[in-house]
Amino acid sequence: MDERMTAIALRVMTALAADEEVVARVAAAARRGSPDVARLPEEENRRHVATLLADGTAHLARGGTQDAAGVSVARALGADRALQGVPIASLLRGVYAGRTELVRAGVELARGMGVADAVILELVVVVDHYVATAERDIVGGYRAAELDLSRTVWDLHARVLGALFASGDLPGRAELERAGLSRAERYHCVVTEITDPVLARGVERSLDGVFGLVEGRLAGLARRLSPLPGEEALFVCSPALPLAEVGRAYPACVRALGVAAASGDRGVRMVADLAVEAALAAQPELAATVAGELLGALDPGNAFHRELAGTALCYLDHGRRVRAAADALHVHVNTVRYRLERLAELTGTGVHDAPRADRSHVVDTAGTWWALRTWLGR
Repeated sequence: MDERMTAIALRVMTALAADEEVVARVAAAARRGSPDVARLPEEENRRHVATLLADGTAHLARGGTQDAAGVSVARALGADRALQGVPIASLLRGVYAGRTELVRAGVELARGMGVADAVILELVVVVDHYVATAERDIVGGYRAAELDLSRTVWDLHARVLGALFASGDLPGRAELERAGLSRAERYHCVVTEITDPVLARGVERSLDGVFGLVEGRLAGLARRLSPLPGEEALFVCSPALPLAEVGRAYPACVRALGVAAASGDRGVRMVADLAVEAALAAQPELAATVAGELLGALDPGNAFHRELAGTALCYLDHGRRVRAAADALHVHVNTVRYRLERLAELTGTGVHDAPRADRSHVVDTAGTWWALRTWLGR
């Protein structure tokens, strides 16, 4: 590859690696191409794509040669997928789908830069050669990790937990005992936001229970919650349950994890404390309808309108106590009262009004709170 072609390819690959939209497109294509890849957290997919694109840029900067560091990047990604339980055939379907979308994005970007079609054809060959090399190393890393997994108890834990959480079916007594579980004990179902296999292994060693990567996340069954390292990540936990019931607790914990993570929570959260938010988050179409009905007169682009809605939400979050809301917002109590009155004038939604006689006060408050949360989240 001559110097001019190298420079063009490097410009295009650098732009691709820096474009978050391209990373999202390639990750989305991989998720569409492989249901198993799609079961992993979306951020995990994006992390892998961004890492490979950064390595591709370095590959071109070296003149198209692969060094040990570049090989280790692709091999590490393949090993991650093995640890996360993605079958190799499904992994490759995701890789091929992402590869196609990457080439498409590269062609679009090169044309936007004014690169001639003949040069773009050469560019596609260059990019495709790197991706093919990376694919080979991903498979190599996957196979090596797969071999290691077959020799460890980590694989046993992941398999048993996957069966319990996916179907609720109890494995045989012997397999449960080998995994360190007992039908006579009660366990807390725990789901975390940790997806990095190396970090997951380190955290798992400090926990009292049986843990592994389930659907790409560190999850498991804890005998007690006190050793959870709550400051490092987000942990969503169920009450202590018999083994036969942990299967129903797992999906509830996963839904609650998504809600808590979206709010930036860290530490240990009980699923019961997140139940309302999780239930409401599962109804986005209904949420939009409620928000439109109660707050349709507000303009999301109007800073004052958002200030009114934010104040009302804070007021409800603090038990309809004006003083508590004012302290939380660092404003005077009269400012809170004024904003609530203005919101009522604009929308007819009187969060500061006395409860309506024709409906439950709890239902009325929950509906308004849901509408405000939805509207502010747009």
